[in-house]
Amino acid sequence: MQSRHRVFAEDVLLAKEAAAAADQGEDHFDRVPDSLVLLIFNRLADARSLGNCSAVSRRFNALVPLVDDATLRIDRIITDAADTEDALGLAGPRPRGVLSHLLKAMLFAVLKPFGHCDAGFRGGAHAGKHAQQNHSPAQVLKNFSSIRNLRMELPVSDVGTEDGVLLRWKAVFGSTLQSCVILGGTRVDRAGAVPHEHAPSAPAAAGDNEASQGGDSGSIPESFYTNGGLKLRVVWTISSLIAAATRHYLLREIVKEHPTLERVALTDAHGQGTLSMGHDQIKEFRDKPLAAAAAANRTQVPACNMKLRYAPLLELSDGTRIQGATLVVINPVGETGGIGGGMKELDEFVADAFDGPFREAVCALSKRRTYLLEMNGF
Repeated sequence: MQSRHRVFAEDVLLAKEAAAAADQGEDHFDRVPDSLVLLIFNRLADARSLGNCSAVSRRFNALVPLVDDATLRIDRIITDAADTEDALGLAGPRPRGVLSHLLKAMLFAVLKPFGHCDAGFRGGAHAGKHAQQNHSPAQVLKNFSSIRNLRMELPVSDVGTEDGVLLRWKAVFGSTLQSCVILGGTRVDRAGAVPHEHAPSAPAAAGDNEASQGGDSGSIPESFYTNGGLKLRVVWTISSLIAAATRHYLLREIVKEHPTLERVALTDAHGQGTLSMGHDQIKEFRDKPLAAAAAANRTQVPACNMKLRYAPLLELSDGTRIQGATLVVINPVGETGGIGGGMKELDEFVADAFDGPFREAVCALSKRRTYLLEMNGF
């Protein structure tokens, strides 16, 4: 059996011969073997560009659906505020109770950024007289019959944060949440960044001055509970879980229509969060019924155990400084390890969740004291 490198070398040689023939006035592009054309298409990956390639010729039209890897960048979607309220179940008369009204307003503020996700998968939402008809991801991918690895990218991050605030998350879902890791910080100072002397400062987030509130004893200081620090982490956690559950719900049609899928990653252009599903998770997603949340178009989040680790100030080897650094690891209640059911798999997932300096931050925070919290499903 020929090695892959030898086959590739032979394909390149044939391509060069075809190009030489073209220089002599003959078109011998059809001599380029399908294996080489598919290799090029897999390197291209972009689903919309591949769709354009399929219109070039009948041969390309037959080969494009056979690609293994595809990347789809979802266009920006604009939705009406009223449509978003209806989708989130927040429309209707103002409640009489002031407390319930404030709660509903807070939920709307948290959930409103996710409206673009739902609209993007509806296949052309109405967004006023200047809006364009948009194709849903399922429609764009419908002619691809052999996709094994799919990466999708949303145009914006789901959770809004103030300038200088760090929030990154990665979640793994099967038919429901398996594990989620969240890395946050109230302020990040990048190595080599020079602040502008006369630039107006951004409003301080809760806990912005956590690094200056006493020494680092390895324990969470009392002020963390009284100055809004804990509340801020709860908001980060709930918002990230809602974002992940919304993305998971939106994949149901794609997973159903593409039985060859083995790996899916749904990210955003800002790199804030990633929803990941491997072979076992996709199989579970197909085999078990999806539990949808009653209030919105997202998967229901089960009751969870959370492990929180905190450092008032984290200084990394490249000079990056993270104030109020926080690591939250989340598992459903009753599952000791989350992914694969083992602590080793969970530890590996947490350690590999992020790249660059944030990987080092996770490693440093993992050595800190652990605080246990519980959260009801929603």
